[in-house]
Amino acid sequence: MEILACLTWSELTPDQRFSALARAPVVNDSDTETSVRRIIGQIRADGDNSLRALTRRFDGPSIDHIAIPTRGARVSRELHAAMDLAIANLTAFHEQTRPREFSVEVQGGVRCGVALRPIRSVGLYIPGGSAPLVSTALMLGLPAILAGCPQIVAMSPPGPDGKINAGVLAALEKVGIDTVYRAGGAQAIAAMAFGTDSVPRVDKIFGPGNRFVTAAKQIVSQMPGGPAIDMPAGPSEVMVIADDRANPAFVAADLLSQAEHGPDSQAMLVTDSPGFAKRCRQEVMRQVQRLPRGDVAQTALRHSRILVAENITTCVDIANRYAAEHLIINTDDAASLVDSIAAAGSVFVGPWSAEALGDYCSGTNHVLPTYGAARSASGVSLESFFNRMSVQEVSRSGLDRIGPAAQCMAAAEGLEAHRLAVSMRMESEG
Repeated sequence: MEILACLTWSELTPDQRFSALARAPVVNDSDTETSVRRIIGQIRADGDNSLRALTRRFDGPSIDHIAIPTRGARVSRELHAAMDLAIANLTAFHEQTRPREFSVEVQGGVRCGVALRPIRSVGLYIPGGSAPLVSTALMLGLPAILAGCPQIVAMSPPGPDGKINAGVLAALEKVGIDTVYRAGGAQAIAAMAFGTDSVPRVDKIFGPGNRFVTAAKQIVSQMPGGPAIDMPAGPSEVMVIADDRANPAFVAADLLSQAEHGPDSQAMLVTDSPGFAKRCRQEVMRQVQRLPRGDVAQTALRHSRILVAENITTCVDIANRYAAEHLIINTDDAASLVDSIAAAGSVFVGPWSAEALGDYCSGTNHVLPTYGAARSASGVSLESFFNRMSVQEVSRSGLDRIGPAAQCMAAAEGLEAHRLAVSMRMESEG
């Protein structure tokens, strides 16, 4: 399969256009679901014993204590400062997404409102392995703390030495989480979903991950007694809209910043300039040779593409069809295109807005919907950690005002008990 194939949009049939925007086929591997269901069954049947055995099998180490403290991790002064800056920006942004309670009298004697409660127990999955995501510890831990969730269960896979990455530990400690559980993959999701002797059961699971983690989240959320999940947040993806004024080195770097995440990541460029498409592809081929994770990026680039469209309007249409996790607009007057974007997890505007800034410290959250889910789902925000309950209180005078309408509609639906619940009150003298 060609690396970063270049296709002309106007020459493609409808079926070919569908294929051009398809995600990595490995995401739909039928064997993944079978494997994940087997792992979930093992965890439900044998709890901690299976969790330790699967950790040894997939991650290498033998672990005794699954839960360990986060305190005392040693990281550089520079990383401490970087995390402090990120926390300040994340706090400023996420406080603006704090939901509000309200109460309104919709009719005389009829009051409706919203009450908010932090979710009682949340599970945070922090990817580890070859690229431990220190930033995800901040992106999930901070809003959970700001929301006031009473129980926060953070899980991350250990390295071959059985240790959690020091940066992940430091990030969790900084936001106020004092314990982390050593497990990764589908087994970690299953442990949080149904609980073990060591791992508390949670009500909602957050966090990105590979296809096994994503499949596990979706499966447990559909099982009886299973938790809710934040969104489908699987392999990373980016789409860049660029014209011939963009710097091809910048665009190439943005594409590779997502391609290096994993072999099933995807990086897409949409441009109205065949010349720019050629220059950018050459730049990608040059830069990838210098990356420590270049082999991973090259695998991802085999199911990534450059699409050449007739004009920028068509580029925007393509972006809305694709609904990228990350959408970068690197065109002349890029800000003017934002109003035309209908679906994306996070939008980066202009030549200086590197997607990597959003990954780490600009202030927005990097846990975002992937695989086209941005058409209807949104990224993690402070609101994601709350239960939102509607509340209504009706006085006797309010019942007299709206009761007849309720009785009429209940009768139209043939639901007599509904009608009686209202009519009995209206006929009561008490």
